[in-house]
Amino acid sequence: MNFRIVAKFLGLFFFFYTAVLVVPLLVALHYREFDVAQAFAAVILFAFALGAALYLRMRKTTQQMFRKEGLLVVSLGWLLMAAIGALPFYISRWIPTYTDAFFETMSGFTTTGASILTDIEALPHALLFWRSFTHWLGGMGIIVLFIAILPMLGAGSKHLYRVEIPGPSKDSFMPRLRHTAMALWGIYITISLAEFLALMACGLDWFEASTHTFGTMATGGFSTHSASIAAFHSPAIEWVIILFMLLAGINFSLYFQLIRGRLYFLKDAEFRAYLLFVGIIAFVIYLTNTIGGAMATGAESVRASAFQTVAILTTTGYTTADFDAWPALSRMLLFGLMFIGASAGSTGGGLKIMRILILAKWAWRSIIRTFHPQSILPIRISGMMLSQEMEDQITGLFVAFVGLFIAGAATMSLLGYDFATSLSASIACLGNIGPGLGKVGASQNYAFIHPFGKWVLSVLMMAGRLEVYAVAVLFVPAFWRK
Repeated sequence: MNFRIVAKFLGLFFFFYTAVLVVPLLVALHYREFDVAQAFAAVILFAFALGAALYLRMRKTTQQMFRKEGLLVVSLGWLLMAAIGALPFYISRWIPTYTDAFFETMSGFTTTGASILTDIEALPHALLFWRSFTHWLGGMGIIVLFIAILPMLGAGSKHLYRVEIPGPSKDSFMPRLRHTAMALWGIYITISLAEFLALMACGLDWFEASTHTFGTMATGGFSTHSASIAAFHSPAIEWVIILFMLLAGINFSLYFQLIRGRLYFLKDAEFRAYLLFVGIIAFVIYLTNTIGGAMATGAESVRASAFQTVAILTTTGYTTADFDAWPALSRMLLFGLMFIGASAGSTGGGLKIMRILILAKWAWRSIIRTFHPQSILPIRISGMMLSQEMEDQITGLFVAFVGLFIAGAATMSLLGYDFATSLSASIACLGNIGPGLGKVGASQNYAFIHPFGKWVLSVLMMAGRLEVYAVAVLFVPAFWRK
C-alpha cells in the first residue's frame, strides 16, 4: 500500500471539497443565518487546512496509483467527507450529538435519506440546503465530479471511477475517462435543471424546487418537510417527482447513447425489466390497497401506489402516504423492492436490476444442469455474454450483501428492536432507501436508534453506496500488506 499517493489524492480532494462547502455558506449569507454561516466558514477553513497539509507534504510523490490505493482513496474519501460534512450541523448545535450529525450526513451523501430529525422545518435554510445538496453530490458521485474537473489525476482516475460508479459493469462509454465523467455529470445536471424548472412551474420557490430536485435526481429522499412530498398536497408535484424518479433510476449510459442518436432503451433488457417491475407491482399494490380498503379508488389511489412503488424501487424514499399502514401484501411487495433497487449505472441503490436478472439466469442454468450436467449454457444479457469473472463478482457481491443485511438486522435485534424494525432498518440503510417498516416506517425516523446502532447503520449505508467490496476490503489483513 502506497500511503503517500493516497495522502496526495486525499489532499487534492479536500481542496475540491472546500469549494463545495462554499455553496451552503452562500445560502446561509443569503438568508442572513449568520450563526450557521460561521459554522460553515470554520469547516471550510478546517477542510482547506487538511487538504493543504496532505497535499503540500506529498506533492512531490510521483508514484502511480493502483487498484489498492484507489479503493482506499474512495473509502477514506467518503468516510472523511461525511465526517467533515457533519460538522456544520454539530458546530451550529442544530444537531446536538456528533453521532446524529454523522448519521444524517452519511445518509445524505450515500443518498439513503434516513433521518434522525424530528422537526425538519425548524432547521435553518442553509442546513436544509446542505442536507439535500449532499444527496445531489453523492448521487452521481462527488469523486466522479472530482475526476471530471481535475485533469492532473492521470491514470489513477480510472481506479477511483471503477470503485465509485455503481453497477456490475464499470466500463466507460467514452474512450477518455475524464470525458466520461464530464458526460455523466453533464447529463445529470441537464435532467436536474429540467426537474427544477418543472417544480418551479408547479408553484415551488427556488429553495423548495432545488432541494427536492437534489433529493429526486440523486434518488435520496431528503425533504424540507417532515411529511415529505405529502406536505405539498399537490398531484402535479407528485407526478413530476414520479417522472424524474423514474428517469434517475435509468442507466445513464442509455441517455448518452440517445444523445448520439442511438435508441438503445427498448433493446436493453434491464430497462425493459425496470418498466415491467414498476408497472406490475404498482398495479398489484393499487388493487391490494383498493380491495383492502386502505384507500379509496380513483386518481389518488393510482398516484399513491405508483409513487411509493417508484420511490422504493429507485431507492429514493420519498413518501406521500404512510405505506406501513397498507395491507400486508402491499408492504411485503415494497419490502421486496428494497432488495432490488434501480438500474446499474443509475443514481439508485440496492443490488440493481441487472444483477437480479443475471442471478435469475444463473439459478435457472443451475437447475438445467442438474439433468444436463455437460451442457454449455452461457448467460446473456441484451445479447452480450457474461464472462466467468463477472459471474463470480456478482454472486460474491450477492452473498456479501445478504450477509451484511443479516448482520445489520441481528445487531438491531440485539439492541432490542422488533422484527419488522430490525429487518427493514438494515435493508433500508444497506439499500440506500431511507424509510422502512415498523418504527422506521414512512411516518417515523431513526432518532430513537441507540448510538451504536446508528454507527452500524452508517457503515451499512456506505457499504451499500460503494457496493460492499470497497468497504469490506478494509477489514481484510491482506489488503494492507505489500
